[in-house]
Amino acid sequence: MREPVIFHIDVNSAFLSWTALARLEQGDPVDLRTIPSIVGGDTSTRHGVVLAKSIPAKAFGITTGEPVVNALRKCPHLVMASPDHNMYRLKSQMLMEHLAGICPDIEQVSIDECYMDYTPIAANYVSPEEAAAFIRHSVFEKFKFTVNVGISDRKVLAKMASDFEKPDKTHTLYQREIAQKMWPLPVSALFTCGHSSAETLHKLGILTIGDLAKTDPAILEAHLKSHGRCLWQYANGIDDSTVVLAPSKAKGIGNSTTLSSDATTKEEACKVLLSLCESVGRRLRASHQLAGQICTEIRYSDFRNVSHQMPIDIPTASVNLLYEDACALFDELWDSTPIRLLGIRTSKLVPEDEPVQLSLFDFPAPRSEKQQKLDAALDNIRAKYGKDAIKRGRFL
Repeated sequence: MREPVIFHIDVNSAFLSWTALARLEQGDPVDLRTIPSIVGGDTSTRHGVVLAKSIPAKAFGITTGEPVVNALRKCPHLVMASPDHNMYRLKSQMLMEHLAGICPDIEQVSIDECYMDYTPIAANYVSPEEAAAFIRHSVFEKFKFTVNVGISDRKVLAKMASDFEKPDKTHTLYQREIAQKMWPLPVSALFTCGHSSAETLHKLGILTIGDLAKTDPAILEAHLKSHGRCLWQYANGIDDSTVVLAPSKAKGIGNSTTLSSDATTKEEACKVLLSLCESVGRRLRASHQLAGQICTEIRYSDFRNVSHQMPIDIPTASVNLLYEDACALFDELWDSTPIRLLGIRTSKLVPEDEPVQLSLFDFPAPRSEKQQKLDAALDNIRAKYGKDAIKRGRFL
């Protein structure tokens, strides 16, 4: 059986990056990411703890979780910003929706990180590294913040890999690479090894992850109970957990793509829209939902953004119907300027088995049994043999 390939995707200093972008959008001339700065605490009293730090702040020895007072002693000219958790949740939602548009098999584990199963998209890329590079570049292109991507055959190792050198990097840590890449690291760098556990291990003469991996697990259990064995397993790359897919609760499903070269004709743009509709339709069917509204988005070569939406008379997951409405919206929007990015987004989702009132003019129903069977058959073939197993003639 082929070993899985798992990505761990982690936003670089998420709260700091998101706060910096929000301030830039409000006209702040200084990017917090480029100066010694932190997010956290109370900016008026200068109390609390550091929630996130910039790379220049890290150079002063400032660490996440330490008291703000300590951070200010290390860097008196440190700039503080208050957290905005509502904004962070919105940024997180937008990121996860974007990643799900690349590959739906993701497991979100915190506001700024998730695991992704590479298997469903493997046929679309030359290598996992190429896919990871595409993910990193697409996130920066769309949102202007960076992510690290760790690649491995085990979740815990993918997590460890994403914590290697930052920002905006891809790192691998397969089981065969453990001895070279992970064992020389200090034991405190191991996933779930907190300050207290590290102190206990240091007293036992265990200083590196390699030392821990070679220690009798019974000794570790005697001092750290079940957590000691867990740490030993992680140090040896032992982790059988898989990417856990949560049922889709999305309020909308969409996808967008930055074009390799600007589209200058309607024919070029509509071909891209068709590809996007196929992706969105497939995700709607996978989540057993139908779309009641669709939006088409255009970003021109001069970075102007325009969008327009319309209701769908009968909720659908049909590629053909989505494409028809997406093109109608495109015709209303396009001013003949070269196009850099195209996107579509569906919303007002309803369960696929929800009854729908049809009028005489809606017959035959677009949700016909024949069309549903055809869509299901195509989905099954692509899931088994890859997205490109079946292509429309106009894509050839």
